[in-house]
Amino acid sequence: MDYLWVAVAFVCGFLVKQIKLPPLVGYLAAGFGLHALGVVPEDSLEILSDLGVTLLLFTIGLKLDIKSLFKVEIWGGATGHMAAIIALTTVNCLFFAYLGIVYFAGLDMAAAALIGFAVSFSSTVCAVKILEERGELRTRHGQVAIGILIIQDIAAVIFVTLATDKSPSWWALALLALPLARPFMSKILEKSGHGELLPLAGFFLAFTGGELFELVGLKAHLGALVFAMLLSGTGKARELANSLMNFKDIFLIGFFLSIGFTALPAVDMLGVALIMALALPIKASLFFLWLTRLKLRSRSAFLTALSLTNYSEFGLIVCSASVMHGLLAKEWLVIMALAVALSFVFSSIINAYAHNFYARWRKLIKRFEHAGRLPEDQFSHPGDATILIIGMGRVGSGAYDTLRDNQGKKVCGIEVIKDRAEANQKEGRNVISADAEDPDFWEHIDLKPIDLIMFAMPNYRDILEVLKQIRQAGYHGKTAGIVKYEDHREKLREAGVDVVFNFYQKAGTGFADETIHILEAEQGRMRE
Repeated sequence: MDYLWVAVAFVCGFLVKQIKLPPLVGYLAAGFGLHALGVVPEDSLEILSDLGVTLLLFTIGLKLDIKSLFKVEIWGGATGHMAAIIALTTVNCLFFAYLGIVYFAGLDMAAAALIGFAVSFSSTVCAVKILEERGELRTRHGQVAIGILIIQDIAAVIFVTLATDKSPSWWALALLALPLARPFMSKILEKSGHGELLPLAGFFLAFTGGELFELVGLKAHLGALVFAMLLSGTGKARELANSLMNFKDIFLIGFFLSIGFTALPAVDMLGVALIMALALPIKASLFFLWLTRLKLRSRSAFLTALSLTNYSEFGLIVCSASVMHGLLAKEWLVIMALAVALSFVFSSIINAYAHNFYARWRKLIKRFEHAGRLPEDQFSHPGDATILIIGMGRVGSGAYDTLRDNQGKKVCGIEVIKDRAEANQKEGRNVISADAEDPDFWEHIDLKPIDLIMFAMPNYRDILEVLKQIRQAGYHGKTAGIVKYEDHREKLREAGVDVVFNFYQKAGTGFADETIHILEAEQGRMRE
């Protein structure tokens, strides 16, 4: 049976990828297809699903800036949108009940509000997966989306705790002392090295957090998230997150498959789920309008809204608890499962073309922009630089130092991750924090003095997007980029990048050149 799941999941994911859609759409189709064929899921599928969600929340926590949760655009964006969705859905459900539409008929105010609460959540799993595939987890809109999802997850955990007969024990108060364990956990990671022991340490800490929270009557997933948040900002946090990435992706396949095994629908249930799916653009519009009122730039608000345009697995938990207590008919659990699956498909498709949509509707979208600016959304300028380096990680900062120190060039770095940009600034580099995929940014930059733009970005798709933006902004100078794979090199050359280096191939060349340079210098001193 395990082979069947792997085979069907791979085939469906592979076929969907060929038509330029995220593989998770194929995994959802595989789950429903297997269920329709009468395949009965084994316990191992649920275990895989649970592991995937636990690791997902753990890796999110490792990259999370806790202070960001207290920003108005995040906590205000989450709570304000949730209140609006609950109110609007409650009114709509009561209206459909008045019309006598099947499954809505007979709903009272409390039941309608519970449905509104269930659909107010966005899927952490789906949204993070989409942002990861686009390499946008650390962008401004990616961080806002993650922050909103965390606030929603906290609200969901509170609901689940209140909805179950099991209450947290008084020992839960002892969890307030967990920050005292941060140095000890950080030391564990440092002593784990860089090999297979590091991801194993991640598993250990994630599951320890889960078990500890379960022990005091709280959700295990919340424990994994809190433990990771304690480690966020430590020296090994990013390396640990990268080492867990592939494990998390594999285990999450079990989650997407399990959605299809929730229940087999009747035709009229599918009709109600489609009504809920048709409301997704309204959910996105409310996010966009509310976030722009909170002074988020229109582009960031638009991309954040699209990434959150889905229903959440927590909606299933809310419906399940409501059915258990007799507040909703059992059919609503099936309807919600269908709506969640449809929303995943819808969200995957629209987010695949998110930047194209913004480029097409940019003038209209910018009309909704607030006149005020949040501090994080101020544009900076590169000064008198003639060379721009986009991406100031190890490769970008190394290239910057070589061009500035050895060749005397005037260089400016552009980095989307604010903390990394600030770290480079402290080291004396001229680096500005900005999203190079943002056409609004390039509108504020005078590209005439720029002779060369270097792409030191890890994702070749990001390079292609930035290349398109700078061409539209009127840049006609030279470009250079790095890639990890040879087929990506050819795609960049075809797109018009003048010089493309294969990162791994050129690393050896650079190593040899630098070594010979040192050897020749030493031999020269000996001759003198």
